Formats: sequence, C-alpha cells, structure tokens
Amino acid sequence: MESPVALKHIFHRILAALLVSSGGLFNSAYAELSTPQAPDTIAARVQACAICHGNQGEGTDNDYFPRLAGKPADYLYNQLQHFREGRRKYAPMNYLVTYLSDDYLREIAVYYANLHPPYPVPEPSNLPLSQLERGRRIALNGDSARNVPACIACHGAKLTGAEPAIPGLVGLHADYISAQLGAWRSGVRHAAAPDCMHTIAIQLSDADIRAVSTWLALQPAPPDATPAPAGSLKLPLNCGSQPH
Repeated sequence: MESPVALKHIFHRILAALLVSSGGLFNSAYAELSTPQAPDTIAARVQACAICHGNQGEGTDNDYFPRLAGKPADYLYNQLQHFREGRRKYAPMNYLVTYLSDDYLREIAVYYANLHPPYPVPEPSNLPLSQLERGRRIALNGDSARNVPACIACHGAKLTGAEPAIPGLVGLHADYISAQLGAWRSGVRHAAAPDCMHTIAIQLSDADIRAVSTWLALQPAPPDATPAPAGSLKLPLNCGSQPH
C-alpha cells in the first residue's frame, strides 16, 4: 500500500507529465499556452502512464507498478474500465481514467499490448525451499482438495497469459502478485461475474499466497513470451471476463 506522501508525489509527477504534453490524456488548454505542443501520437499521450509503468510499459523497480507490455489488449482494456468504474481502487489510476472514453481506453490497451521490451532478470528470494516448493505445486498442479486450479491452467504453460483477456504472470514482482491475490480474496478487487479469481483466492491462506507469489516471481520469461492463442486453453472454471 502506498503511503499518502508517496501518492502525493505520484500525483505531482503525473500532473507534470500531463501539462508537458498538450496531446496528453486530458489535452490541457493550460499546457497548450505554456509549453511546446507535443506530437499528437498515442506514445506522447501515454507519458503519464510511463511515469509508473516505464517508457515501454516494462514496469519499474517499484514492486507495485506492474509490467503492461505484451499483455492481451482485452485484459488491459478491462482493467482500465475497472479503474474508471471503481471496481479496482488505486487513486492515481482512478484519477487518470475517470473521464476517458471506451475508445480511448481501447487505444491505450492496444498500444501497450503491442510493445515487447525485454523482461527483467528475476529477483532472488530468501523464502525457505519448502515454501517455494509449496508455491511451485500450486502454480503447476493446484490444490484439488480445496478446488484450487493450477495457475498454468488459466495463465498458460509458459505463464505468459492467453488471448483474449488472461494476463501473463512472468515479469511481475512477488509483492505485486501477493497484493493482487489478497485484493481478490478480500473483495477489494472485482471482476465481471462469475469472479473466478475471487473464487480461487478465498481458498488460499496467507502462507499459500506468499509461496506462490514468490515462486511465480522467480520464473524467467521464455524466449517467446507472447500470450497463448485464444481457445488454446480449456479453463477449469467459468470467468466472467474470459469467454469459456
């Protein structure tokens, strides 16, 4: 969770980016009067996004700012809509997309889906091997006793996601994955019904979440990190955001 001081700093950086680019997300009239006009391209208009997610959507060293590049466009579009409509809550994101149209959100999503910068080298972990093994089992085999499917059953054998709307998990920080699983479990984060991630997350303990999040964050990206083709996975349960 970001502190109030950190959130204030992020807001200031985002506002500065918006004012520098008159072709930015809000096309500020003030910016047109006070600064040179930036090129009217989608790359120029998403500079406010780059502050947190990197110039190519590659993510940053901050554990809670995830990679956007290469994720399925429908997934990114769904998340932007969720932030706009309050189903996901993070003040800077909610602020940025409040007044953006569906067409604009779609344009942003497609832009980032088509970017493919290199993945970072996974960070080391000091989690005990027994807990990492627990995380590996959940990720690759699930837990049938609690009706928890394997992560790879939905996110693909390479953990690179699947078209049209399942995100990749490689290249994400352990704390980010853990925070999202916690948000799904508590109901802070929502998706279209049936909300399959909530169904799964409520079956996981704190130790399970830490174990699987850490194991996933340790996995390197494969040479071909593109999402699996649509229809190539038979999902183990219905998800409202993904055709079944």
